[in-house]
Amino acid sequence: MSTSPAPGWRSYANGRMLAVLVLGFSSGLPLFILLYLLQAWLAKSGLNVKALGLFALVQFPYIWKFLWAPLMDRYRILGLGRRRGWMALTQVALFFSIGGMGMLDPLTQIGLIAAAAGGVAFLSASQDIVIDAYRREILSDNEQGLGAAVIVNAYKVAGMVPGALSLILADRMPWQPVFWITAAFMLPGLVCTLLIKEPTVYGSPPKTMREAIILPFQEFIARDGWRNAMWILAFVLLYKIGDSMATALATKFYLDLGFSMTQIGLAANTTGFWASLAGGVVGGVWMLKLGINRGLWVFGALQAIAILGFAWLAQVGPNTVLLSAVIGFEAFASLGLGAAAFVAFLSRSTDPRYTATQYALFSSLSAVPRTLINASVGFLVAELGWFSFFIVCFFLAFPAMMMLPKIAPWRSANGTNIP
Repeated sequence: MSTSPAPGWRSYANGRMLAVLVLGFSSGLPLFILLYLLQAWLAKSGLNVKALGLFALVQFPYIWKFLWAPLMDRYRILGLGRRRGWMALTQVALFFSIGGMGMLDPLTQIGLIAAAAGGVAFLSASQDIVIDAYRREILSDNEQGLGAAVIVNAYKVAGMVPGALSLILADRMPWQPVFWITAAFMLPGLVCTLLIKEPTVYGSPPKTMREAIILPFQEFIARDGWRNAMWILAFVLLYKIGDSMATALATKFYLDLGFSMTQIGLAANTTGFWASLAGGVVGGVWMLKLGINRGLWVFGALQAIAILGFAWLAQVGPNTVLLSAVIGFEAFASLGLGAAAFVAFLSRSTDPRYTATQYALFSSLSAVPRTLINASVGFLVAELGWFSFFIVCFFLAFPAMMMLPKIAPWRSANGTNIP
């Protein structure tokens, strides 16, 4: 892959960054539908907190997507190429799956809703595989930090649809049209997919399924050895575990405190959106000066501190000003700064010949807390209460931070190897 001069602000204004922005929105939308809209829908139907926590298991495909990622490294479909073909297929399928899920009855068809949510998660994970690969392949190594900031912003913008707009609409109309309106936000990504060009092929991509499965893992292990590979995988697994658990049942937490869905939606829209936008931009600019390694240190510490805001809110109760402040700081620190550094780190750790499979492996590990561990969140909350639960989440942010001297030493701003 070519290495261009260090990018500046103009890197946000080119066609490649615009494509990353639109596709990042399309990538984030289905996940936030599962995290926010589905949760609010089921909570308002009367599902208890333990059952809501178990619904995190429908996100299982995010953990295992590396298993079918080699198909996307190997095959071209629909006559659109290796990346665009898979993007178009998953985007069309997601539009109909999301809209159709909202036509089910949560009082009598909870099993079908779980199956439909699992289907949305599978399609969403598949779309993530190919969009992540596309982003890695069209950006130079020096642009990965800025590209990460762009896609993090796009992800959060997508979260504002089911996390704010859809909740406000749900106070004013039946759930069925709310789901179809939300699903329609997949269409800009489909249009972008049809307009963009395939990325330039780097090196020699897999020629057989055997190569597509074996070579990505072989290259990753051979790069720095088994020991270094295991350190990287453990870090990817743990870096966002505390924040992920703290926000797993955020909508339920806000409702339990006594906030209305409109209050939650407006707080998320007025503070969360702008705070995350600022966090992503600041994260991208800071990484130009700090480097990816130091960004992981600074931004990781801030995203841990953001968890304490939820504990504070649990003590104070339904204060709308504090709600906006907590949502805003968490969005700035975690979904903005922390996520930008983390995505840049994952992108830098892949080989462009096997982008889909290697990035899918890393992002699959990062999804483990959100899927498996978060399934226990409802039980933890029921036993500990909200305040004590958030304190536990705060301390869970530290194991990954303690690994940074090995994974991303401060003295090496952009180094990748363990000393």
